[in-house]
Amino acid sequence: MKRRALPVTLRRATPDDAPAFVALMRDPQVFGGLMQLPYPSEAQWRQRLESSDNGGAELSLVAERDGEVVGSAGLHPVGSHVRRRHVAMLGISVRPDAQRQGVGTALMQALCDYADRWAQVLRIELGVYTDNVRAIALYRRFGFEVEGTHKAYALRDGVFVDSHAMARLHPNPPQIPPQPRR
Repeated sequence: MKRRALPVTLRRATPDDAPAFVALMRDPQVFGGLMQLPYPSEAQWRQRLESSDNGGAELSLVAERDGEVVGSAGLHPVGSHVRRRHVAMLGISVRPDAQRQGVGTALMQALCDYADRWAQVLRIELGVYTDNVRAIALYRRFGFEVEGTHKAYALRDGVFVDSHAMARLHPNPPQIPPQPRR
């Protein structure tokens, strides 16, 4: 049953959001669906947010409702390899009490818009556990497709779980407009 969606505000994450990230990531229902570990450190999150707050290619967003962080998402370059500069990795998390209220959709829309219109990203990649049905449905709505399944991909709460590799290609890649002939 979908809950009534309350207004959500999106903004770029700052180092001052480190305590909110710790609170979000220490929730077993959140970190159990991610590649995060229990007992996150505020210092580590502050450092991560400081490095992504430098105006570079990385984008970290938070979703707020009534002044409280209820979700986060980011686009991260996959590395410095010249031949993979067109690719970004996507990560997203939503507090359990804010799920199914449009928070994930708002974050995904913002990240895809940023990737497509501003960051020259042709391909967005992500990993998702095969049993995370709601997340997979969200990603599919934004054009992501399963490209493969990794068996026993990660240890989660003492059990090895499988993960899908999903990706989305830019639906309408930018092109140089035709120039009038002279």
